[in-house]
Amino acid sequence: MTDAVALKSHPRVASGAFAAKDLPPAARRVLLQLLRWALKGPCRIEARDGGIALCQSDRHLPMTEQVVSYAVSAGLVLRKGDGLLARPEAAACLRRALQEEKEEPFAEQHREIAEERTVVDGTYQTVRRNLAESPLSLLARLKERSGAAFLPEEAVQAGERLAADFERGHLQPKVTASWEPRIAARTPGERGGLADLSDSAIAARLRVNAALDAMGPELSGVALDVCCFGKGLERVERERCWPARSAKLMLRTALLALARHYAPPSKNARRRHAWGAEGFRPEL
Repeated sequence: MTDAVALKSHPRVASGAFAAKDLPPAARRVLLQLLRWALKGPCRIEARDGGIALCQSDRHLPMTEQVVSYAVSAGLVLRKGDGLLARPEAAACLRRALQEEKEEPFAEQHREIAEERTVVDGTYQTVRRNLAESPLSLLARLKERSGAAFLPEEAVQAGERLAADFERGHLQPKVTASWEPRIAARTPGERGGLADLSDSAIAARLRVNAALDAMGPELSGVALDVCCFGKGLERVERERCWPARSAKLMLRTALLALARHYAPPSKNARRRHAWGAEGFRPEL
């Protein structure tokens, strides 16, 4: 059944964390069957047909030694000789796995997962990123007729940086009830408003204000709508009564201006023009 699947001890067993989704699909199904049986009561392991089987009363479940060893090393079952007992962690693991089986197919249809290499704790690691999570991730793949990217890399990074500062500054509108005391109910000298924010949050708000000033009132609105509030381009055009397919042009202009704000060009890189009449020669 799963003899060809090489199972090893879960790397996070020492910290008590375990997820059945980390297993190959075939081994995952066998492990969940083992947990269902073990949670019903004590089981015993018997040799059958050149392999082993999990026995409970008069029922038998074909099993592999690799799956049993994996469940024991993960702290899900306790093995004493030929006996097998479920540990308290087994019930939580089974419930979590069954819930993931219900939710994952519906969630995956709205995701676009890509693997990327990034630095985590000082080392390069492969991470999975949902490209559909950020509006800029989808726009970054748009191409012009020449084949070049519609949004340059520096423009995408500028938009992500603005969104990060917007989040750090706690500028997202609240969607739940606030149980903080009203101003009239506060005692004199009690902290409130900006005084409750950390220094990093205040610094993030100042960076957001500087970025909006750099883009100007004509361009900052579309950058806020797309990068910070996650609105789609069609919604932006509808709310602002803009022509079709104009929001992406305005967004690109805004993000390029924002990129220059974050990384202004050096003075030496600016081109200087000198105008003169016919026969003019510059002085050396």
